Amino acid sequence: MDAKPHLLIGAEVSYYSAKVRSYLRYKRIPFVEVPASREAYRDVILPRTGVRFIPVLISSDDIAVQDSRAIVDFLEERYPEPNIEPPGTTQQLVASLFELYADEWLLLPAMHYRWNVPENRSFAIREFGRLSLPEATPAEQLAVGEKLSVPFAGALPVLGVHPATVSAIEESYGAFLTELDAHLAHHPRILGARPSIADFALFGPLYAHLYRDPASGRLMRERAPRVAQWVESLLTDDTAHGDFLDGDQVPATLEPLLSRLFVEFGPVLASTIDRLTAFDPGDAEAPLPRALGTHSFQLGDATAERAVLPFNVWRWQRVRDRYLALSGAARAAADELIDRIGARQLFEKPLSRRLVRVDNRLRFAPR
Repeated sequence: MDAKPHLLIGAEVSYYSAKVRSYLRYKRIPFVEVPASREAYRDVILPRTGVRFIPVLISSDDIAVQDSRAIVDFLEERYPEPNIEPPGTTQQLVASLFELYADEWLLLPAMHYRWNVPENRSFAIREFGRLSLPEATPAEQLAVGEKLSVPFAGALPVLGVHPATVSAIEESYGAFLTELDAHLAHHPRILGARPSIADFALFGPLYAHLYRDPASGRLMRERAPRVAQWVESLLTDDTAHGDFLDGDQVPATLEPLLSRLFVEFGPVLASTIDRLTAFDPGDAEAPLPRALGTHSFQLGDATAERAVLPFNVWRWQRVRDRYLALSGAARAAADELIDRIGARQLFEKPLSRRLVRVDNRLRFAPR
């Protein structure tokens, strides 16, 4: 479509950059990736987006888009083929649930294994240094990498990653790997033989953190070799082989994974919705804080505090909207799945305060 390629500002070490990059490669959308160096933050990212998050897409016609989901939405309007949306409405709902899982809840194991495991932490610090100062000496890169790692490692308590929850996080992630490996024994992708947004979103944490970082990469290859092979295939295979499953089929092998999402993340979302309902921003048009204090959550046998993150609800809102748009036989089919995976209570929980994203920040939608 465009003679001039799009510009992706990202990093190999970045969770959401991996999601967008795999999507771009599969769609064969022309792009050039440049590292999110110190100069890129100073000269492009901050001036064009107002926030310090990657990836950022600068389109061929010079539109800046930040946030992985926003980038995909923007590009899907311009490049509808090959299709990444399954034809079945229940499959579409499942794909959006896996995107939610990947983007919001797999952050816990991804961040734990990167910053709490010394081998991974050392690797990440060196990567951060090379990214920020590609022309510097190794010693200079190490020094800046140490400095840049501080806010990332410091985010662990925000997500609920504490010494008290580490065992539960590792147990949950281990079960996730086992369940996904079992699914991949029967299907090469999440919903058949063609990748959907579910695959690209899962690729984000599973490649950038949990495969590429050395200690967690060994764990994946040993415990879930099919998951490691799936990661490798998405790295090298940018063409469609086969298609989505016929007849709006959702493999039963996905249901343990989705059930896990609602057992673990469902109460967090419900509590966050309640906190947003009660929150008074003062100025109705002001951006919301990134966190609204803290709340207690439970993972396995562990109970701890984590930040109340409105962004989680903004992502959930999109999933729920997709469900509410269904009617007739399509709604009935989705309801059957929702009941099997234990998600009924959350889907029926009202969102009395809707969220919108304006200038890359969340705020309440006008009443």
